[in-house]
Amino acid sequence: MTAFVFNEINFDHHEQVVFASEEKSGLKAIIAVHNTNLGPAMGGCRMWNYASEAEAVRDVLRLSRGMTYKNAVAGLPIGGGKSVIIGNPKTDKTPALFEALGEALERLGGRYVTAEDVGTSPADMAYVAGKTKYVAGLGDRGDPSPFTALGCFVGAQAAVKHQFGRDDMDGLVVALQGLGHVGFDYARRLKEAGAKLIVSDIDEGALKRAKDELGAEVVGTDAIYDVAAEIYAPCALGATVNPDTLKRLKAKIIAGAANNQLSTPEMGIACRNQGILYAPDFVINAGGIIKVCYEYLNTPEDGMDAHVRRIGETLAEVFARADAEGLPTSVIADRVAEAKFKR
Repeated sequence: MTAFVFNEINFDHHEQVVFASEEKSGLKAIIAVHNTNLGPAMGGCRMWNYASEAEAVRDVLRLSRGMTYKNAVAGLPIGGGKSVIIGNPKTDKTPALFEALGEALERLGGRYVTAEDVGTSPADMAYVAGKTKYVAGLGDRGDPSPFTALGCFVGAQAAVKHQFGRDDMDGLVVALQGLGHVGFDYARRLKEAGAKLIVSDIDEGALKRAKDELGAEVVGTDAIYDVAAEIYAPCALGATVNPDTLKRLKAKIIAGAANNQLSTPEMGIACRNQGILYAPDFVINAGGIIKVCYEYLNTPEDGMDAHVRRIGETLAEVFARADAEGLPTSVIADRVAEAKFKR
């Protein structure tokens, strides 16, 4: 298994990869610490019904690397890590499962701090906190999704300014994929700014709410790639920008909340060649981890909103530098991050 991890395509000199199990609760988890040069690794815990252990390894390696880059670009004093639990988040959750995860984190001695992510919640993290202090995002004040949505919104504003020379979103059409906590709040902000929404999701209830409350037009999950829109906003799972979908997109901006939106690094080049301005995901969706970090480190929160809003300024710099150097925005964003965390 060790050789398998080292040879996995997403392995990127990770400092530590831990497989944690507990028979009584049924816990099967993987914790990946990518880089701690700037501070303890921080990143959420995802619970997903992975088809295989190999798929879970691939996901945790990819996501933990992304957290290092995200945290560095956001100017946070933390490194990058991630954890995944193999299981169905709708049927397999128990307090004992998350307590066992907390015990596993405690054994790492603070090298990794977790929080909620896809498939987990602040309530789940409360059980983790019963066994370790290395957990953030607790309780109602711990929900980071509004801050992720805020960062995406100011990032979209920066993209619209750069691509269209506009300071407003009146009449712009946004094809938004995924109406979870972040996606819906992001959609609400876009609507309030004057954008027209075309949305897709597998949750019929979320679609009805978007239609009723936001006046959104609903399309099928596959049809979202074909709509006439200025902005494509992927807010569900990753890799939705791939060779098959990119040739179908009519949007000139990609600005969404999902992690790992590009299926391969080469897709950044493809976006540029197609005249699409891509807002690198780990830059635009950093609002949530900024909020979680402030909370965990007990940093005064009066500067947190401004910190999140600086995502727009960071993206504007990335866009300008990409144009000046003739490179994809994804490459420039990587270089900005690496200048901060690599030694």
